[in-house]
Amino acid sequence: MTKPQIRPATGAQYSRIHGVGGYRPVRVIPNAEVLEWIDSSDEWIRTRSGIAERRWAGPEESVAEMSVQAAGKAIAQAGISPEQIGGVIVATVSHLKQTPAIATQIAERLGCGNAPAFDISAACAGFGYGLGLADGMIRGGNAEYVLVIGVERLSDLTDKSDRSTAFIFGDGAGAAIVGPSDTPGIGKLIWGSDGSQADVITQTEAWDTAFAKSDAVNGVGEETKWPYLRMDGQPVFRWAVWEMAKVAQQALDAAGVTADQLGAFIPHQANMRITDAMIKALKLPESVPVARDIAETGNTSAASIPLAMERMLETGEAHSGDLALIIGFGAGLVYAAAVVTLP
Repeated sequence: MTKPQIRPATGAQYSRIHGVGGYRPVRVIPNAEVLEWIDSSDEWIRTRSGIAERRWAGPEESVAEMSVQAAGKAIAQAGISPEQIGGVIVATVSHLKQTPAIATQIAERLGCGNAPAFDISAACAGFGYGLGLADGMIRGGNAEYVLVIGVERLSDLTDKSDRSTAFIFGDGAGAAIVGPSDTPGIGKLIWGSDGSQADVITQTEAWDTAFAKSDAVNGVGEETKWPYLRMDGQPVFRWAVWEMAKVAQQALDAAGVTADQLGAFIPHQANMRITDAMIKALKLPESVPVARDIAETGNTSAASIPLAMERMLETGEAHSGDLALIIGFGAGLVYAAAVVTLP
């Protein structure tokens, strides 16, 4: 008897980004306010990071609320209805509830029916990871359109007394609709991790460890300390500058694109000095616009690339149909880079 064969799933030959949207919290935190927390100067912060201000979310600007706002804009730009979305992927490290995934609540609020929805934790590379998963879902026939969201409330994890990190992080959400395309719109994703350096960007303590310390032992307990983000800046800087420039070049090579053919360079908004060093390493022509959203938004981790992409398109620095090199890198250490066609 002939064994039955599984019918193969068939999807679109290619995929692309059809729409992008962002949400920036109302509250602006200028460097002057940060200087009330730490012993520093506006010049030091700007020189070290390129940041002049950042946005911090208020009580009503939850991870879910910011995501819904950003996603609504992306859906509208893509010209589709929420019912057409066959998958919702949310990249975040700052949704503080372990389960259920916040993606399920976002999908329900948007009216995405019974679309599969899940969270991923890939820090500042999260949006790139999400794009790679969405591309595979669409070309594998498991969805027609996928909503990819990068969202963070890093203010919840920022230690205002830590001089090395208090000025860095911001909040916000960025979203993209990925769908079928007649031509290649997302190049090969160059992604990976280096767990040997997991301790250079990390949460100070696990949640269970932090709160276990508040339990009295023989009547004596330690004060509960909220876990915050910590970063060893120099190793991160060296890794990002030297190793991520190589990854970015690999993404260009895999896409068959040269630096002078780009319409935009949109790196994760980690540090202006890192961006400048990568520009030099890639020999990027001065004619290629570069995202520098960090100056007004700070480091928003998984949200930084879609937020910067939206801003470049809105300001006219980049245009629909342009080729853009995107690269995210961060805690893990994780990274993801690709060449994409802008919506």
